[in-house]
Amino acid sequence: MKRKGLYFLIALALGGVGAVHAQDNTAASSTASSTAPAWPNGFDDRWYVAPTVGGYYNDTDRNTRSRQIYYGLSVGKFISPNVSVELFVDRTKRKADTAVFGQGNTWSNNNYGVSARYYFGDANSWRPYLLGGVMGSYHHNPLNRDWAPAAEGGVGVSKSITDSADFRVEAGYRYDWDDKTQPAKNGYGDWFLGFSIVAKIGAVPAPAAPVAPPPPPQPDCSKQFRNGVNLCDNKCPDLPEGTIVGPDGCPQKVVIDLKGVNFKFDRPKKGESNIEPTLAVPASDSLAILDQAVDTLKRYPQVKVMVAGYTDGVGKPAYNQSLSERRAQIVYDYLTAHGIDPSRLEGPVGHGMNDPIDTNKTDAGRARNRRTELQVQQ
Repeated sequence: MKRKGLYFLIALALGGVGAVHAQDNTAASSTASSTAPAWPNGFDDRWYVAPTVGGYYNDTDRNTRSRQIYYGLSVGKFISPNVSVELFVDRTKRKADTAVFGQGNTWSNNNYGVSARYYFGDANSWRPYLLGGVMGSYHHNPLNRDWAPAAEGGVGVSKSITDSADFRVEAGYRYDWDDKTQPAKNGYGDWFLGFSIVAKIGAVPAPAAPVAPPPPPQPDCSKQFRNGVNLCDNKCPDLPEGTIVGPDGCPQKVVIDLKGVNFKFDRPKKGESNIEPTLAVPASDSLAILDQAVDTLKRYPQVKVMVAGYTDGVGKPAYNQSLSERRAQIVYDYLTAHGIDPSRLEGPVGHGMNDPIDTNKTDAGRARNRRTELQVQQ
């Protein structure tokens, strides 16, 4: 591959990152109160491009300058929440040893291959990963040019920048079975360090619309009799003061469900009062649920709730107890700031790592356990 052609592809991919980022901002402003994107497989399986630049450190037996910049381009996608597969091409070129190849000569190679990465941790946080790949390597120097197989292994770390762009850095080792350009050797081991911007192609799927609660069932007035009195006409008389009633005047149970209001790992910190940056991404989903809870409490002024906070199972019990209290407190403050009288709220109470609603053995389970609940007091 010619250098100018690869430069053009990298520039095109980097330009796409800016366009995708602008698209993210537009989508975020129009879906601020929506629920999470509805990925078909439960994870972001869009295709992406990843322009890369880094340092390549040649085996000294290649008789070239040992350190040089390399650049490349990958195209790939996630095939599961933790595994991605990519097709890639990269190139490096450096000055050849004058004593071996003569004055003013160069050595270069282009690599064309496939790689796989296995990621650990939550997709919204820093994610370490393992790298492996195979490739064909085309070598060119003043004495010879040839193809040879090669393989690589390495480690890296990735971080989401926006809904459609990630940053990653990785380091690894490549072994190249080149035995033609320098016949005295049967292979070479080279080290590399690369930096990439991963630009995902296509729009973020439309978020799933929140499901409206069904209307309360209307009583069948032909059958609603007690002691000869039609309860629909009589509106359920003699109910205790403060009983919550529905449109028909009969008792109705009020449920305030905060499932989906989850927090980032180890948030909020001590002294943190703004709830939005403490919430799991996307924070707009959790804020929408909290706003629905505020609306429910305003529609049912008789209801009192306890504000309770919980953590996952990571860390020491004493620390998690304090963290759960901070989570309950920040939700308590959100409710009172939005017009809910403190006399209707009990707590805030922290339960630490007690009463998990999911397993603490997976990232997804731990994320659901980092929560706050509103418990209706009857």
